[in-house]
Amino acid sequence: MMVRTLDDADVRGRRVLVRVDLNVPMENGRVSDATRIERILPTIQEIAGEGGRVVLLAHFGRPKGKRTVEDTLRPVGEELARHLGQPVAFAEDCVGEPAAHAVAALKDGEVLLLENTRFHAEEEKNDPDFAKQLAALGDLYVNDAFSAAHRAHASTEGVARLLPAYAGRTMEAELAALSKGLEAPEHPVVAIVGGAKVSTKIDLLENLVGRVDALVIGGGMANTFLNAIDIGIGRSLCEKSLAPTAQRILERARETGCAIILPVDGVVANEFKAGAPHHTYGVDAIPSNGMILDIGSQSVDRVKAAIDDAKTVVWNGPLGAFEIAPFDQGTVAAARHAAARTKAGKLVSVAGGGDTVAALNHAGVAQDFTYVSTAGGAFLEWLEGKSLPGVEALKTRG
Repeated sequence: MMVRTLDDADVRGRRVLVRVDLNVPMENGRVSDATRIERILPTIQEIAGEGGRVVLLAHFGRPKGKRTVEDTLRPVGEELARHLGQPVAFAEDCVGEPAAHAVAALKDGEVLLLENTRFHAEEEKNDPDFAKQLAALGDLYVNDAFSAAHRAHASTEGVARLLPAYAGRTMEAELAALSKGLEAPEHPVVAIVGGAKVSTKIDLLENLVGRVDALVIGGGMANTFLNAIDIGIGRSLCEKSLAPTAQRILERARETGCAIILPVDGVVANEFKAGAPHHTYGVDAIPSNGMILDIGSQSVDRVKAAIDDAKTVVWNGPLGAFEIAPFDQGTVAAARHAAARTKAGKLVSVAGGGDTVAALNHAGVAQDFTYVSTAGGAFLEWLEGKSLPGVEALKTRG
């Protein structure tokens, strides 16, 4: 990992700008899921514990450069203070006099949260002058928001080129896990990719077939591949116009020696609702009025066998309509099998993406994977083999 970390930083008595992800879900004005808050605590506590003056930069919502009441970070700061166990000061802006006065008032070991960076249109434009205004508030820069690292914004990329820049502990852990997943993995590597649509994951699939030993395709996107090889899928979700794309990916897999594992059976119902009457059919016998809503037991066994053969598993997307029973069983069975192999020390398992995290939590095994990324877009772009501006900026400062 060619990035500097907090091990390389002297923070005592210095103003440390820390980019964090506080874009948390809210209900009735309160934080409803504090996972992202919990993940940044180690970095904040370490800097404050060593006498640094912590100045937090974050975005919230999509205010599009305008100040809005519903997108203020103030209630998030109050929740952060509860988890941190110490006061978190709040500045009414992230630049200008309010920010400068609040930073100047900080003492060693104290924490300050600046208002939403996206209240300024210059943030998302990565405006150089705005980046300079932010940088003027700190002596060092720490990025602990991998989930925002795929955006070249002022607070994620611009500032990192103006101050000595380091990776925070969450960023460091994420980069280490992702390196184990694809950049320097132990082979055989199996990728499990599910979800509804091929169209959202074309780049991902084309990158993976050149880098992994086997690719398991599930969820609604598997139907597009089955259709592309002339298998009837009834009324199942399918992007029929993408048959040429699916065929191209299958051909690329043959060229690279990547085994493609598609469902051989499916759990079929006539309607998409919880508890709908259902039956398992081989994929060569799907009824014309049926919808495939989950992989069948034989397909689950094939996925488990692929996991057994693997030293590394990278997972993105559920294998069926896991949100409603009983069409969650394929995803749950595969996830629990991967978790058991991981706990036994036989597998490195890295997973990410919003639906993936929800599915692993539903299966009760998220904590048993080697690493579960909460970074949706950044995790996907990493899987696609793309450079992440926020990470590249840290590398160039190394």
